[in-house]
Amino acid sequence: MSSTGLMVALIGDRDPRVPAHEAIPPALQAAARLLGERVDAQWVPTSSIHSEEPLRDFDGLWCVPGSPYRSMDGALIAIRHARSAKRPFLGTCGGFQHAIVEYARNVLGWEDAEHAETAPQARRAVVTALECSLVEIAEPVRLQVGSRIARAYGAQEAFEAYRCRYGLNPGFREHLLGGPLRASAWDAAGEVRAVELDGHPFYVATLFQPERAALEGLPVPLAREFLLACRQVRDAARSA
Repeated sequence: MSSTGLMVALIGDRDPRVPAHEAIPPALQAAARLLGERVDAQWVPTSSIHSEEPLRDFDGLWCVPGSPYRSMDGALIAIRHARSAKRPFLGTCGGFQHAIVEYARNVLGWEDAEHAETAPQARRAVVTALECSLVEIAEPVRLQVGSRIARAYGAQEAFEAYRCRYGLNPGFREHLLGGPLRASAWDAAGEVRAVELDGHPFYVATLFQPERAALEGLPVPLAREFLLACRQVRDAARSA
């Protein structure tokens, strides 16, 4: 077992009433045990993030559910850091939504890209209300063959839980996901439920909340793959 644990930032505003917030720490600890690692997961409130500097010591970042965040700007700074510095990134639910906004603004150059929950009148809302709310819903998702998420699950389908009302705006899907950001999971109707970023050590964002399996004592494959990527990036940096 490593003498120094992996440092993971949990980007979000902790609330014990949010099931996902209670699930993430045990999900990470269980994944760390499988890898023979230690993990130090630290909550980083979005309102405390004003620059990338305090994030540089973390081996990976998990942008957690619970939006709207107290500071959307703080969340976007953290996601931009993970993407541009090539730090392993996992975004779930609100993390998925804000990963879409960050990519639209900072990669595609759409400075007016918004989240309809916080900017309902925005002309370019890349995240909008779902046609059918997914609050406390569980359903199958189809995984892209060869994707990181499919390799994590060792399958082409998973059954996952949601607690969200917003998702990717279908009107911008083609422009947003034409590469290097790509869809890697869909629901039965073909709506995007996860994305990944090409050319990045680990960048996966899911609209569903895979961490909630930990509340039932079940393993969370994406947590394991996320920590594995954190270890690989940390070890590569140490040997450079």
